[in-house]
Amino acid sequence: MSTQTISVPAPTVELTGRISVAQTVSHSFALAGRGFMKFMKSPIQLVDVVLTPIITLLMFIYLFGESMAKGNTDWYLHHVVPGVMVMAVFQASVGIGASLAADASTGIFDRFRSMPIARSAPLIGAVLADIVRYVACLVTLVALALVMGYRFDTNLVAGTGALALLIGFALSFSWMSVYLGMLIKNPTSVQGLMTILILPLTFASNVFMKNDGMPGWLQAWSDVNPVSLVADATRGLLNGGPVAHGLYGSLAWMAGVIVVFFPLAMRAYRKNAG
Repeated sequence: MSTQTISVPAPTVELTGRISVAQTVSHSFALAGRGFMKFMKSPIQLVDVVLTPIITLLMFIYLFGESMAKGNTDWYLHHVVPGVMVMAVFQASVGIGASLAADASTGIFDRFRSMPIARSAPLIGAVLADIVRYVACLVTLVALALVMGYRFDTNLVAGTGALALLIGFALSFSWMSVYLGMLIKNPTSVQGLMTILILPLTFASNVFMKNDGMPGWLQAWSDVNPVSLVADATRGLLNGGPVAHGLYGSLAWMAGVIVVFFPLAMRAYRKNAG
């Protein structure tokens, strides 16, 4: 009696029809949940977004604050805290591009490509999962600022709006980092290029000081700089004061960055996974 070996072909996934927007959202949140679990299992990944804002705030208040505040340290604290919040979440948005660049060499995108999910879901899910980093960063900053004497001059609704604006700003600009991660596929290079972008935007803004003393051309740039606009809106929401100009300008920048860099990131991702 002879035994015959029957080879069974490996199952394949066949994608039929178009995936709806609702399915794309569902797939994206499912993959975001996967990212959340990674952070929960390895909180060490949050060390950089916790320590960096602490060091920055302490340095500018206690090392440079006395000379920059010109005797009015309370004013300077209330000026700097919202600005450092913007800077901190902006810097935190670099991590997603470096992380995706590292994943590109593991074959994980080929695995996602073989699954019956929306093509954009892996990138959107990864970006949404980074909300954990932004929340950890902002909670740390708020706690430290309160210890240092900072006090909110508005209500809970305005404060919540400020945090939502900051997270939205980080999510929007993180697509620049995602695009570089998919294009370059080298974590170190992604971090270096994003740092080259972030530092001029941050220091040529009103994050640490009013732009009144800047040269005319630099002051003109600071007035339309997205970091300055988000900082102005955040100060208005947290400290009280004008909000509209900074808010509208921030939303315009955020929409523009998404419109430009989301399609570029998806195009680079498709080539990467192709």
